[in-house]
Amino acid sequence: MEYGILTIITPILAMFIAIKFKKVPLALLAGAFVGNLIMNNWNPLSAITVTVDSIIGVCTDAGNLKIFIFTSLMGAFVLLVKVTGGVDGFVNYLTEQNNKIKNKTMAMLLAYVIGVIIFVDGLLSIMFTGVVTRPITDKFKVSREKLAYICDSTSAPINAIIPLNSWGAMLMGLIGAQVAAGVITGDPLQLLIGSLPFQFYCIVSLIMVLFYILTGKDWGPMKKAEERVRTTGKLYDDGVTPLLPDETGEERIIQKGSENKNNMTIPLFVLIIGTICGLLITGGGNLTKGDGTTSILYSIIITLIVMWVYYTKQKIMTSKQFSEYVYKGIGDMLSLVILLTLAFVIGRTISKLGTGKYLASLVSGKISGAFGPAIIFALGAIMSFSTGTSWGTFSIMMPIAIPMAVSMNSNIMLAIGAVVSGGIFGDHCSPMSDTTILSAMSSGTDLYSHFKTQFPYALLSGGIAVVCYVVMGLII
Repeated sequence: MEYGILTIITPILAMFIAIKFKKVPLALLAGAFVGNLIMNNWNPLSAITVTVDSIIGVCTDAGNLKIFIFTSLMGAFVLLVKVTGGVDGFVNYLTEQNNKIKNKTMAMLLAYVIGVIIFVDGLLSIMFTGVVTRPITDKFKVSREKLAYICDSTSAPINAIIPLNSWGAMLMGLIGAQVAAGVITGDPLQLLIGSLPFQFYCIVSLIMVLFYILTGKDWGPMKKAEERVRTTGKLYDDGVTPLLPDETGEERIIQKGSENKNNMTIPLFVLIIGTICGLLITGGGNLTKGDGTTSILYSIIITLIVMWVYYTKQKIMTSKQFSEYVYKGIGDMLSLVILLTLAFVIGRTISKLGTGKYLASLVSGKISGAFGPAIIFALGAIMSFSTGTSWGTFSIMMPIAIPMAVSMNSNIMLAIGAVVSGGIFGDHCSPMSDTTILSAMSSGTDLYSHFKTQFPYALLSGGIAVVCYVVMGLII
């Protein structure tokens, strides 16, 4: 059944409640309920039943469970590297012992570089960047909102630009489907590589975040956040409850001055190498075909085992203490898991409503001329922002955009780049996106604070991308 314009009520309502009342979990739940209300002939009892069933379905889905377990175990990882002095040791090593990080700009550049280097998986990039750099950026008075923006801007965009990961495999599959159907000719990998220079939103986002880091020329809500921490020392606004509690960092089980950076760097090294090996194993030797979620999950489990052996061997803690901190760290992540669950629930509801397909139908067959790529990007951006999923947007838009480009005699790689950039926009900044949620968590702020400070920057980058697509559409 098609619901027409009613399909956009759910994302609009969720956005309104989130912005108006600053209650993101409530917004996601209300949006999912209203969506189910529409699909069940406005019967509230049926809508409640379906919403509850959807929550249960999300929690029992194998792929989602892997994400929830990984997220929970990362809470244990973060707590353990803090209480063992690993974080403090690493911060001291960079700032005091070797004087490598001397100021605020260098602290933010460290976060930027780490985010760019870890391109094999977006979730790993976000978690790694936040865990490693948050204590350093705190030391040099970088707002948590700014760190969240850096983490988010160097995850999804870099995953698309360097497609040696599951993102690349997925996109090649979608392009390959059009080749198999006879719509276009060529090698999917070569077509994807050819589209990389035209992924304007991804490129602009990475350039803009570097610009803000180097110049300090923040504006809008982000400027207020940076002024707050500079003048008052408050890393986040009053009343904000970070998704990952700050108080976990106050515990110590070693004496001050005995901090050891290896208590963090060795586990982090194991986590990264384990993830890469996992991608190779699950991909049959091909990194791009690996299962990122499964790889990260098993990698964090192996890492925790290594941490247990390493810490107990040093006699930093007993096995009983280790298990107690694991349980506490997992408990600290409960609110985040609930938030992710509700994000997945509303995503499923929006998918069933057909919001993406409805938005695509508004321009299907109506795009012509040089403005085609710009409209494809804009439509993909709206779709991905409304649904919180880049992959879902790719799946819907790629079969539409490529035939359109062929019929308009437009540049195929420009059209592919527009689809990818449009999908990345929502994955980057939608409050319903898992990467947006995890960026807020790993940086130590809440989702609303991250969204309100990042969104104006994303809109500016999106506007620049639209101009680039119009210009390139006219030229090639």
